[in-house]
Amino acid sequence: MVDNESTLVTIAVLGGTGKEGSGLAMRWALHGYRVIIGSRDAAKATARAAELNAQLGGEYLTGMDNTTAAQQANLVVVSVPYQAHHDTLMGVREHLSGKIVIDVTVPLKPPQVRTVHVPDSKAAALEAQAILGAGVRVVSAFQNVSSEKMGDAQTEVQCDVLVTGDDEGAKDEVIKLVEAAGMRGFDAGPLVNSVAAESLTPVLLYMNKRYGKKGLGIRITGLEA
Repeated sequence: MVDNESTLVTIAVLGGTGKEGSGLAMRWALHGYRVIIGSRDAAKATARAAELNAQLGGEYLTGMDNTTAAQQANLVVVSVPYQAHHDTLMGVREHLSGKIVIDVTVPLKPPQVRTVHVPDSKAAALEAQAILGAGVRVVSAFQNVSSEKMGDAQTEVQCDVLVTGDDEGAKDEVIKLVEAAGMRGFDAGPLVNSVAAESLTPVLLYMNKRYGKKGLGIRITGLEA
């Protein structure tokens, strides 16, 4: 479904060549948003966009280097490994003033990715806000959604999304994007609460292995109409 609001928004997914970023990019593109796949390597981004367009059967996505993608976007998604988180943000921060940044990053510490790792900053999203400054509205979301489920744009993702941030309007916009990607989004409080959402990811990874499943997620109960 395409609506007038979505056609006015350009989303850059930095780290969009990865599974999680690619899945979100495809779902938003099919919903009518203009979506840019961002990467440190422009050629890699362009190639990945072409692959996804072939999968979708149309010219939905474009690929650019992270800096150009951030410049052209109204809203930026950071979906990179934690090891690349700091450098990615530093590389684009001058282009993010006044924008919403959705941080999907989880502070995993390989090889022990099934054990919670809490960095000195307490959360990747809090690091992002500190790096980018008060002029950027950082919102944390999508950490608990499996890339296994996200990769097929036609598959229903049975996982709810916890959305945290210090700007109420920004959270509302992100919840709209959660819904556009085919999931339910819930306001889970201020950005500091991203500590809990990020920490759930290694717990889910552990449970995937323990129970021999892929793509376990979370559901919020008790709010049904």
